[in-house]
Amino acid sequence: MRAFPDAISQKLAHLPDTPGVYLWRGADGTVLYVGKAKRLRQRVRSYVATDHAETSKTRVLMDHVADLETIVVDSEEHALILEHNLIKEHHPRYNVMLRDDKTYPYVKVTVQEPYPRVLVTRRVQEDGARYYGPFTDVGAMRQALNVVKRVFTVRSCRWNMPDEMPERACLDFHIKRCKGPCIGAQSLGEYQGMIDEVVAFLDGKPDDVMRRVRGRMDEASARLDFERAAELRDALRHLERYDEPTLIVDVEGHDRDVVGFARDGDDACVTLLKVRGGKLLARDQRFLEQAEGESDAAVLSAYLAGSYRAVADRPVEVLLPFAPEDLDVLEPALRPTRVLLPQRGLKRELLDLAEKNARHLLEEFKLAEDEADERAGDPVYELARALGLAKIPRALVCFDNSTAQGKDNVGSIVWFENGRPRRSEYRTMRVQTVDEAHGPDDFASMREVVGRYFRRRVDEGKPLPDLIVIDGGKGQLAAAHDALVPLALEALPLVSLAKREEDVFVFGRAEPLHLSRRSPALRLLQQARDEAHRTAVGYNRKRRTMRTITSALLDIPGVGPTKRRALLTAFGSVDAVRSATMEQVAALKGFSATSAAALLEALRASAPDRPAVSVTETAGDSAAGPAVIDGTP
Repeated sequence: MRAFPDAISQKLAHLPDTPGVYLWRGADGTVLYVGKAKRLRQRVRSYVATDHAETSKTRVLMDHVADLETIVVDSEEHALILEHNLIKEHHPRYNVMLRDDKTYPYVKVTVQEPYPRVLVTRRVQEDGARYYGPFTDVGAMRQALNVVKRVFTVRSCRWNMPDEMPERACLDFHIKRCKGPCIGAQSLGEYQGMIDEVVAFLDGKPDDVMRRVRGRMDEASARLDFERAAELRDALRHLERYDEPTLIVDVEGHDRDVVGFARDGDDACVTLLKVRGGKLLARDQRFLEQAEGESDAAVLSAYLAGSYRAVADRPVEVLLPFAPEDLDVLEPALRPTRVLLPQRGLKRELLDLAEKNARHLLEEFKLAEDEADERAGDPVYELARALGLAKIPRALVCFDNSTAQGKDNVGSIVWFENGRPRRSEYRTMRVQTVDEAHGPDDFASMREVVGRYFRRRVDEGKPLPDLIVIDGGKGQLAAAHDALVPLALEALPLVSLAKREEDVFVFGRAEPLHLSRRSPALRLLQQARDEAHRTAVGYNRKRRTMRTITSALLDIPGVGPTKRRALLTAFGSVDAVRSATMEQVAALKGFSATSAAALLEALRASAPDRPAVSVTETAGDSAAGPAVIDGTP
């Protein structure tokens, strides 16, 4: 355990046992990390009481701290809010960070003014105005503003009305884009009523606005004011066109936010689907970085305490895929919005939609950052969730062994990239350490195959897989782990798939996982297992066939390794050589007419009771061109 500076040691002895926020600072005074605590004394002392072997990020943080600062507050809720504000101000290196959203525009309604305006801004201030956004889809924002300008005659001037009033109306009044409240042509009450409809429209309630406009259009028509009725009719058409593209996803017609979450190692993505009046009206997203060593619950909590808590138009409920960290503290901070964790039904379907969007956006982020060659499929994410992996298993490798009555022991390795086979990375090898005279030993074979494969991969500096899958049960799983320990690779996620019950054994867990037979994650594991089995059996048959052919040719005098190789290359099997003509054999390098005649005579005299199996007949059972680690058999 490292020795801490005197400045920290003295403060540790006098920490209060109350809620608060602590700041770890570096030697130059830079804030390295901001954290909240229910009890400052207990939380801060936990940093110096352990060596933090479980998380490398915390270990590195504590190697760089030189000072400690604490701020005491009244409650956990206040600590949560203060923590977020300090993170936003200092941008600490070791905190989970939300990607900056200052470039995203907002629609601002200046409801604090007597004659409010509607404008676009990129700064959110506590000035009493209503803010809508941020709009990550600028096209959606422009469409909303276009409807507001066509339907509602909101002023666009910058006069501080009613203290400042122009002498005459601007061009907007003459082209009927404004009704001239600046010259008294529109009363204050009428103007503010129109602003109420603008706010209702931006709140995602176009149906209410259309109902009011339709009512006023009927009234104008009844009193024979057809010009006004025509204006309201045109406004109604614009509202209807704006409402058409929305997707009805909630038959209950409620307002709710739906949060989707996707994680891949140190990066995470959170999507927010805004459902208003039963219709999906908007989607927002945030990328979170520096999440190394943090749980999914902690990352989700950072988003809720930061970006989501600052949203002005939060509905009565928000759906979350799982419980965030410090849920009991977050719930009061998010009021009046209620937090729900649905497990089934329509709300669960909405969550699945949000999570699918999060996966899609995270894949785009990875592709843009050149950290992935192609998009990973949904089964890969399902597998990460089912196994509790912190990193998405984009690269998956599966091992299997095959033997025939203790002979021709071979192993196969298949590689899956983003849920699809990558045949150029397939490998096969002969097992060398298992004595065929003592019968098969599947555990020892697995230990050798896994060890040799990864040793060579480490020596050649090739990338390692994100997940190792073993065809077998607990015994094969333990043998594979034993092979990884000498290579210091025991931290790689390791699972096995048993054939009978299709149980998934995760190394380090006592009980197996029972995945649904319809689970995409289980199907992906089965596909990798079956591919490894097919490759192993195919290579085993090939080895057996070639051993049979070679042994038949060994008994013929004058046929050495070079001639045997030439015969097998040209004809492929003993039967094919036996059926060949003397001229065909004599045409091969190293043969003459005399030696060809002697070879054919010896083969035909020792014809077996049943025909030998040719190499070409079994080649179709093995994978297309797997590399042989041991070289040519």
